[in-house]
Amino acid sequence: MNRSLVDVLPSGAAVLGARDGADRLRLTDRLAGVRRVAVVLVDGLGWHLLPQLAPHAPLLAAVLAGADGEVDELACTFPSTTPTSLVSFGTGERPGAHGVLGFTVAVPGTERVLVHIAWREDPPPRDWQPRPTWFDRLTAAGVDARAVLPAAFLGSGLTLAAYGGARFCGVAAEADYAAAFAAEVAAGPGLVYGYTSLLDTAAHVHGIASPEWAAAAADVDRLLTRIRAALPPDAALLVTADHGGLDVGPAGRIDVAAEPALLAGVRLVVGEPRVRYLHVRPGAAPDVRDAWRERLGADVEVLLRDEAIAADLFGPVLDSHRARIGDVVVICRGQRAVFASDREPPETARLVGLHGSDSAAETAIPLVLLRPE
Repeated sequence: MNRSLVDVLPSGAAVLGARDGADRLRLTDRLAGVRRVAVVLVDGLGWHLLPQLAPHAPLLAAVLAGADGEVDELACTFPSTTPTSLVSFGTGERPGAHGVLGFTVAVPGTERVLVHIAWREDPPPRDWQPRPTWFDRLTAAGVDARAVLPAAFLGSGLTLAAYGGARFCGVAAEADYAAAFAAEVAAGPGLVYGYTSLLDTAAHVHGIASPEWAAAAADVDRLLTRIRAALPPDAALLVTADHGGLDVGPAGRIDVAAEPALLAGVRLVVGEPRVRYLHVRPGAAPDVRDAWRERLGADVEVLLRDEAIAADLFGPVLDSHRARIGDVVVICRGQRAVFASDREPPETARLVGLHGSDSAAETAIPLVLLRPE
């Protein structure tokens, strides 16, 4: 992959002089003299959404116009979904190596579906995701690495898989997140990581075209403005994202619960509406692939597992991770999405803004560089 989310922390580590840091994004010259790197990941802040966001976000609008800071285009990994992207970010590895291969996946050898955002200690995080994180690496190199997260995230499997090795600072829902983050940056040299889901939540619930999304964009911009205003002179703020997104209307949606022919031979339907993993009965994969291809048409690519791996969608896939990918992989493009109302929470079918696929609208993300005012 060229210039991707997996390069952010290795490049930040290089700026901080950590051994093994790899400045793939050429940040060192641009951030000369920086001893504190603050990284904020804005969930759902896609590259293609920046012009739509700009009227509501003065700071990001100034960056986009070239009047403040700098902005580069990166790509996230596939699937373009939060759990996968957060672990790709944290480890600097593509999903085939780290093993968090979707929003939901089947636990191999079972009928169990693991929802990564609800994951706690089973399976054990450091077994399920075996790769060291850059927080581990920074800590081992003597660089202070901190993660300022909503308190509810602490101790979760996803938090440990993505940010293990960080010193965690939990922030209560009613607390001032910007102030808590700024305090950690002020505490001393090193890397401080933060996260906000405001934009992505509004996109899912109300849609990217909604007033609620515009209000969330304004809230995110105010958060970043406050963090930037509190930066010490030797600090820099990097803003990036885990994915973009798009609104998918009713005409492009299909519910497999109403299509029994699509479920012939299928044991489990996992993943999410834009990328589905189908786990099938022995020997059924080619027939399932062909049935889904015929029904869903040209806007949906349907591949066998080996075909998807050969297409380098996930990067090199460890043998221990192969079975986490469906026997059949369904990739929606255009205005298409596949729901499974009989197998998922009711709120899934009500989502408006979606992501997960490999379109530019979903995979292109920004990297914004800001120094103190």
